[in-house]
Amino acid sequence: MTLTTRSTRRGALQLLAAGAASLALPAFAQWPDKPIKIIVTFPPGGSSDILARVMAEQLGKKLGQPVVVDNKPGAGGTIGGALVAAAPADGYTFMLSNTTPIALGPFTLEKQPYDPLQAFTHVAYLGSAPLAIMASKPSGIASYAELDARARKEGRLDFGSGGPGSIGHIHGELIRKTTGANLVHVPYRGGAPMTTDLIANVIPVGIDVITAYVPFFKSGQLVPLAVTGSARSPLMPEVPTVVELGQPKLVLENFFGLSGPAKLPADMVARLNTACNEVLVMPEVQKKLVELGIVGKPESTARFESFVKEQVGVLGPTVKGAGIKL
Repeated sequence: MTLTTRSTRRGALQLLAAGAASLALPAFAQWPDKPIKIIVTFPPGGSSDILARVMAEQLGKKLGQPVVVDNKPGAGGTIGGALVAAAPADGYTFMLSNTTPIALGPFTLEKQPYDPLQAFTHVAYLGSAPLAIMASKPSGIASYAELDARARKEGRLDFGSGGPGSIGHIHGELIRKTTGANLVHVPYRGGAPMTTDLIANVIPVGIDVITAYVPFFKSGQLVPLAVTGSARSPLMPEVPTVVELGQPKLVLENFFGLSGPAKLPADMVARLNTACNEVLVMPEVQKKLVELGIVGKPESTARFESFVKEQVGVLGPTVKGAGIKL
């Protein structure tokens, strides 16, 4: 065999070995090589939608592929949640997860559409924000005590939320179950139409994540009665918490995170968690979080998974015990 023949054979074997090695590379080694989708379980314009778009823009730059937002609202966030739970674990479909589709919505349905702990890989914690309990200016309700008194005197008091099974809906039901004040839910398809009717006094009370309502509080069109966090919101530090008002059982905050289908590759999860944490501390992103009333905080995937487990363990039984059904 000549040197040339041996060299040719050796070269061919090297090419075959290289080809086999490339086939053995896990899928995440080339990830991402196409656009990534983040499903938002609420209509456009709300805090989840705004946060998803902020994260998508910056993550796209870090990952080198477009990150697009797709709104899939309905059924307490479980329509979007079910789509993500059923998606391939290939790193191209995620959910802007929050309290509603993870810890509340699944427990409001007769047949639970997915297990919020087993059906997802909870990749990155993004932050949390309290809800605002608010009243229309023409309603004349100027405090939480007046809301309670009005509901008891009239026998019922309508309140709006961003939709059936939304965190605002759940909180109104918790007020009713916990305090006995008969709040009656009026569902809307998102916070924007609810705001329109609240300002017009079509409904006297609304409950939703504080984010989108600060301009209406400052303009005097809406009256903030309380925030549902354990501490006052930096957006409206003059508004008391439910704890201060003697209702510690009404504490409920909306957390935000990024979750994907179960069994995502560990290296992919680590890379995406790192990217999310880097985005969270960017000055322009921090500024947007403050505007949204969200306290953002980089966390490990393990800590986020533990946090979700805690939330589901507390809120799931609360929803069931309150008999809240969609």
